[in-house]
Amino acid sequence: MSDLTVGAVTVEHHREPLGIGETAPRLSWVTSTELPDWRQAAYEVEVEPQGGPAWSSGRVDSDASVLVPWGAPPLTSRERRTVRVRVWGAGDAQPSAWGEDVVVEAGLLEPADWTATLVRPVLPEGDEPAVLLRREFVLDAPVVRARLYATAQGVFEAELNGAPVGDEVLAPGWTSYRHRLRYRTHDVTSLLAEGGNALGVHLADGWFRGYLGFTGKRDWYGDRTGAFAQLEVDHADGSRTVVTTDGTWRSAPSWLTRAGLYNGETADLRAELPDWSAPGFDDAGWTPVEAGELDVATLVAPTGPPIRRTQVLPVQAVTTSPSGRTLVDLGQNLVGRLRLRLPDGPAGTEVTVRHAEVLEDGELGTRPLRAARATDVVVLDGDGPRTWEPRFTFHGFRYAEVTGWPGELRAEDLEAVVLHTDMRRTGTFTCSDPDVERLHENVVWGMRGNFLDIPTDCPQRDERLGWTGDLQVFAPTASFLYDTTGMLRSWLADLAVEQRGFDGTVPMYVPFLPLLPFPQQPEVGWGDAAVVVPWVLYQRTGDAGLLADQWESMTAWIDAFAARAGEDLDFPGGGFSFGDWLDTAAPPDNPAAARTPWQCVATAYLARSARTVAQAARVLGRDGARFAELGERAAARFRAEYVSPNGRVAFPSQTAYALALEFDLLEPRQRGHAGRLLADQVLKDGFHIASGFLGTPLVTDALTDAGELATAYELLLQRENPSWLYPVTMGATTIWERWDSMLPDGSINPGDMTSFNHYALGAVADWLHRTVAGLAPAAPGYRRLQVEPRPGPGLTSAAATHETPYGPASVSWALTGGTAFALDVVVPPNTTAEVVLPDGSAPVEVGSGRHSFTAEVPEPRPVEKPALFFDPDAHA
Repeated sequence: MSDLTVGAVTVEHHREPLGIGETAPRLSWVTSTELPDWRQAAYEVEVEPQGGPAWSSGRVDSDASVLVPWGAPPLTSRERRTVRVRVWGAGDAQPSAWGEDVVVEAGLLEPADWTATLVRPVLPEGDEPAVLLRREFVLDAPVVRARLYATAQGVFEAELNGAPVGDEVLAPGWTSYRHRLRYRTHDVTSLLAEGGNALGVHLADGWFRGYLGFTGKRDWYGDRTGAFAQLEVDHADGSRTVVTTDGTWRSAPSWLTRAGLYNGETADLRAELPDWSAPGFDDAGWTPVEAGELDVATLVAPTGPPIRRTQVLPVQAVTTSPSGRTLVDLGQNLVGRLRLRLPDGPAGTEVTVRHAEVLEDGELGTRPLRAARATDVVVLDGDGPRTWEPRFTFHGFRYAEVTGWPGELRAEDLEAVVLHTDMRRTGTFTCSDPDVERLHENVVWGMRGNFLDIPTDCPQRDERLGWTGDLQVFAPTASFLYDTTGMLRSWLADLAVEQRGFDGTVPMYVPFLPLLPFPQQPEVGWGDAAVVVPWVLYQRTGDAGLLADQWESMTAWIDAFAARAGEDLDFPGGGFSFGDWLDTAAPPDNPAAARTPWQCVATAYLARSARTVAQAARVLGRDGARFAELGERAAARFRAEYVSPNGRVAFPSQTAYALALEFDLLEPRQRGHAGRLLADQVLKDGFHIASGFLGTPLVTDALTDAGELATAYELLLQRENPSWLYPVTMGATTIWERWDSMLPDGSINPGDMTSFNHYALGAVADWLHRTVAGLAPAAPGYRRLQVEPRPGPGLTSAAATHETPYGPASVSWALTGGTAFALDVVVPPNTTAEVVLPDGSAPVEVGSGRHSFTAEVPEPRPVEKPALFFDPDAHA
C-alpha cells in the first residue's frame, strides 16, 4: 500500500546492532501512515543470513510491533544477518512494502572465542600518565571483512594504519569492572590493506586506575592499565587472520604527560609521534609489554550507545576579569572539553585552560570543584597553527580561564565539544512562559551532562558517582527526554552485581567504591532505584524482559529493606539515613536535616516499592502475594503512626503529605482533607519549595490529584528562592544541586557540597510533560496514550512531543480569551488515546491520526491568598 511504510527494524534497544550480545534479539518497528485509526493486523519478519536461504516467520496474525520475539535460529558468534519487516493493516488483503533492511551482527558470545591476552605497558614516572602501544602485522590476501573487538583496563582509543577506529570517547566507559567489562565491536574493513599494517592503542588511567570520588584515592581497580584487543580479518578464500594483543606488542610514553578525569590533561606537542600507529614506524626504542590477567567471562557486549561528541558550541564572549585574567564564556553550562585552534607560537609555550561552572566576583569560581583541578595544558611545538582537543578527560563548565595564549585570544579560537552517552532524543516540551521553557531546557542540559556512560550526580567536582537516589527520582523524566533504556539496562546490571555483595542492600552509588565508612545499610529512596528504575522503563517501553532481568535484584532489595524496617515496620535500629536529602530547611552543613523524619519517608517508600514488585510479579506471571501483603502492612503502619483519622499527617511538611497522597497510603475518607492540608502547607510556606530530593518530585502531582491545581501552578511559577525558577532568574543553564547554590548576591553557597549541574531536582519536568502539556502513557510502552492537559493560571499554551515505541506522539494546546481552549493531538499508528478535556466532559477514545478539540473552560485563576499573605510582587 503506497500510503503505508514500515521503518527500519530496531534490534533490542541498540542504536547500532553491530557486535550485540543477544543470540535471539527482539525486534521492533514503527509504521507510518496518514490513514486514520490504523491498526496492524499481521506482520511478516524475514531474516536472511550471509549465504543460504532466508528464514521467514510467514504471516503472523498479531498487532505486536514492539519487542517481538526473534523467531529465526539463534545467532552465533560473529554471525551477520539481514532483517526486514512488512505488515498488514486491518482488512488489508495486501501487505505493505518491505521496510528498510537492517543488518544485525553478533559479537563474541562465548569465552572460548577470545584468544587475546591483556597487555600492560610499563608506566612512565609521573601522575596519571598516558601510554602508546603498538604492533605491526602482514596480511597476505585481500581483505573481505574485518572486525576489531577491543576493551581496556583504563580508557583507550585505537588506531589502524594511522587512522582512528570508531568515534567513541572514553571507551570502554565505567562498569563494575570486577564483574562486567564492556568490549565493543568495530568494523575496520576499510582501514586495512593487503601487505603491511599496524594497530595502535592510546591508553590512559580513566576510571580503572585514576582518581575517583572525594577521598583523593586512586587505583581502585588496579595499579596498572592494560589493553585487550582481537582483530579478525576474513579473506576472499575463506581464511581468517587473527591479530591480538600479546607479548609482541611494545609501548612508550605518550606525549600526553598527564591524563585524568578530574584533574585534566597535559599535552606536550613537542613529543608527539605523528606516525606511531602507521606501518614502518621505528619502535625499536620502545619497551616490551607485560602480560596481565583478565577473566574473559567478565566481558560483555554493550546494550546501549557509547560516549560520543554530540555537539559543538561556539564561544559567546571573551572578557577580562577584575584581576586581569582572560575568561571565556560558552553561554551554557555543559560537559565536555574545549577544542583549541592554536596559533603559531614559540616551541615550549604553555597554554593553560582552567574550567568552572560559574563566576564569583568576576573570577573563575573553582571552590565547588573541591580537589578536582579541571585544568588542561598544551605545550606548543613551534610548528605552526593546529587544532588540539584533550582525549581522556571531561569537565563540567560554562567558563574557562586561558593563560599563556600567544597574542590576542579571539572567540573563534575556541569551541566547546559536548560529550555524553549518545542517546537518541525522544521528548520535547514548550510553553508560553520563557522562564519555564528555560527551566525545562536546564533539565535537558543537566541530564546530558550527567548521563555520561553512567547516570552521575554531578559532572564537575571530585565525585561524579552513579548515585542511586538521584536516578530513582529522575528516571521518569529521563525516559521521556531520551531513549535511555540501553544505557540504563547496563547500569542496572551493575547495580544487581554490586548488590549481591551486600546481601540485597543496594549501594548508595553504582558502580560502588568504599570511599568512606558509610554504613552499608538499606537506604530509603536510594536503594529503591532497584525497583523504581526497572518499573519506569517497563512503563515507558513495554519491556517486560527488563523486569525479568532485574527480578532477583528487585526482590532482594525489598527483603533487605523490610529487614531494616523490622517485624513491626518501625525501623527500630535508627541510625543515619539521607531521607529527604537537601530539604530547603536543611543548613548548608547538614543536608540530611529534613522537616520529615527519615523513618516516615522510609515507611512510605517501603509500601510503594513492595506494591510495585507485586505489580511486576503479575506482569511476569510470578507469585507476588508476599510483596503485596508487605506493601499493605507498610501502608497501614504509615497511617497508624503518622496520620490522624481525618487525614492530618503528623509532620506538617510538603513531603509528608505528598508521600501520603501519591503513594496511596491513605483511606479514601482521608484523602480530601489531606489534599487541602497540603495546599494549606504550600501556602504557609509562601508557595516556596519546602522539600528535598525525595519529596519535591511528588508535590505538584499530589496537589493536582487533590484538586489543588492552582496551587501547583503557583508553586511552579514562584521565582523567589527556594523555587524552580529562582535559578533561572540567576542565569542558570542547568539544574542546581541546592536551591540556593548561588545566593542572590552572586556568591556561591558556603557549603562544601555545591554543584551547578545536578538533575535530581529537575524531576518536576515529568509533571510538565504529563500534566501541564498532558502527554503520558496509559499502558506500558505507550500502547495507549493518556492525553489530559491541565491548564492552570500563568500559562496560556503548552506542547510536548515524544517518540513512543510506536512512533511520534504530540500534544499542543492553547487558551485564547482566557476560556477558549483548543487542543491538537497526534496519536501514533497502532495505538489509541484517551483524551480528557479540561471542561469536565466525558473522556473521548480516539485511534491513530491527527485530532483537534475545542472547549470552553473556566478561566484559570490563581489560588486565593489570605490578606495577611505577603506578596513581594505587590509591594515592589
